[in-house]
Amino acid sequence: MTTARKMKLGLSMRYLGYHVAAWRHPEVPAGGALDYRYFLANAQKAEAAKFDMIFFADGLGIRAQDNPRGALARDMRNAELEPLTLLAAIAAHTSHIGLVATASTTYNEPFHVARKFASIDHISGGRAGWNVVTSWSNEEARNFGRDEHLGYEARYERADEFVEVVKSLWQSWEDDAFVRNKASGVFYDEDKLHVPNHVGKHFQVRGPLNSARTPQGRPLIVQAGASEAGRALAAREADLVYSNSHNLEHAQAYYRDLKARLAAQGRAPDDLLIMPGLTPFVGRTRQEAQDKFDQLQELIDPISGLASLYDALGDLSGYPVDGPVPQIEAGGSIRSIAENLLAMAHRENLTIRQLYQRVAATYTVRMVIGTPADIADQMEAWFRSEAADGFNICPATLPHGIDDMAELVVPELRRRGLFRTEYEGATLRANLGLRPLTFRQD
Repeated sequence: MTTARKMKLGLSMRYLGYHVAAWRHPEVPAGGALDYRYFLANAQKAEAAKFDMIFFADGLGIRAQDNPRGALARDMRNAELEPLTLLAAIAAHTSHIGLVATASTTYNEPFHVARKFASIDHISGGRAGWNVVTSWSNEEARNFGRDEHLGYEARYERADEFVEVVKSLWQSWEDDAFVRNKASGVFYDEDKLHVPNHVGKHFQVRGPLNSARTPQGRPLIVQAGASEAGRALAAREADLVYSNSHNLEHAQAYYRDLKARLAAQGRAPDDLLIMPGLTPFVGRTRQEAQDKFDQLQELIDPISGLASLYDALGDLSGYPVDGPVPQIEAGGSIRSIAENLLAMAHRENLTIRQLYQRVAATYTVRMVIGTPADIADQMEAWFRSEAADGFNICPATLPHGIDDMAELVVPELRRRGLFRTEYEGATLRANLGLRPLTFRQD
């Protein structure tokens, strides 16, 4: 008997939520982004609701812009905890939920990333995942001896080799290499050690990794690029992709394109899960949901609103804020997000003010406002029509976002038979329904 396909759910936890004014909400702790207990409490709520994973995005510098002047002083994205340190702390106080965080291939070395994520997988008993990013901002470059960021092609060329090296390091030891035989004095079986000895254009890494093979075989590889280079990397290497679509047709096209690429890599469609971002505003009535949204929108500082568009679309302060979004070239540092924003603005005839209100509300993530049934209707429609294998929930504020999902939306999804009532396994890979890995298969 085949078990019905179930939706996968992740909780993205960064800063205090995905709304630019989240920190100003009267019930949100303004200093929570530096309090591990704040994140732990939210992670434990997600685990109690049987979410698959929590996720921490990350940047290696303050990427928010002081444009217009004064915007940076109004922005909460100035101080946060380093995510792998935070995951290690959370791992000790959770037992099933997956632990995923970002590490850049531009400003790290493969050995560092391989060792740290292997350690998280061991500490957590097999729940770690690495979100592969190339980074994109000059602010980060200036923290690592550069005046400007690497070019787009160079970043992805380095990323491709970086992932190859990390995977080879994770293959340094076979599952049963460490015999630890006190009587014979043999600690490991020499025949089960494999030294990568990688020599490439960007990296020279001998290895082996000074860590045993991890409970999952290796940590999950997660990716979020929507560009051609990002899709190619995802099809070749990723177990899970976070996507960013604002309408069903775009999500279906992305889903089908990415799944179709897997065969050429010797992979099956179920070897890669696709989870679009979603910011739900949930109320027991539609008016209650709208009131929650309106309360946050009223807290947006106008300077912060314009600043929320800067990274994707540049400085729009020279255009009338209540005029149309101009026709500009989407060639900035985060091209896929810029293309999505421009398409949405021109399709819906949005003014600059209306666009920044959309972006400030969710940091470009798709937003849905409504009752639990309304939210579940949207999620089910995407899930059943080849647009999503699940969703990366990006709450406007925390803890409200996880509370509303756990108390209102998850029960509705379960009533429809779309979401689990208990975890299926002990590892993140098992709970996601991904096939187990054998040595050298991965």
